[in-house]
Amino acid sequence: MVHVLTREGKKQLEEKLNYYKTVRRVEVSKKIGAAREFGDLSENSEYDAAKEEQAQVEAEIREMEDILLTCQIIDKQEGSSDTVGIGSTVKLYDEEFDEELQYKILGSTESDPANGIISNISPVGSALLGHKKGDTIKVKMEGGEISYKILAIK
Repeated sequence: MVHVLTREGKKQLEEKLNYYKTVRRVEVSKKIGAAREFGDLSENSEYDAAKEEQAQVEAEIREMEDILLTCQIIDKQEGSSDTVGIGSTVKLYDEEFDEELQYKILGSTESDPANGIISNISPVGSALLGHKKGDTIKVKMEGGEISYKILAIK
């Protein structure tokens, strides 16, 4: 799977990876060392928890490394904002709820729906790609179909 990242998103992921390698690994290693001092490892819940945390940290490090190795960098759209693409900010009108919404479309690694950043592979994000201002799109969701009219593209 190719992960789509902005340059800023790649930089943030590199910083997070560095933090995990230089700080989180050391923290977990210290927890394991402290738990070993409690004695018998076969009945040591602190040791088991620390080893589980270590496995989780190492899995997250591997995932971040894989993303960085396979990522495709996109530049935020410049100039023409005629069609929706990755990097676009789209203002929509939700016909059912009579409200305006605004979403920025980025790759799944950078998505943050609570803050209006949706993935290009999400139902709404993928439905918007390639459309123009004035278009009405229909998005199939679990609860039915939702219609949005594209009001503006930045």
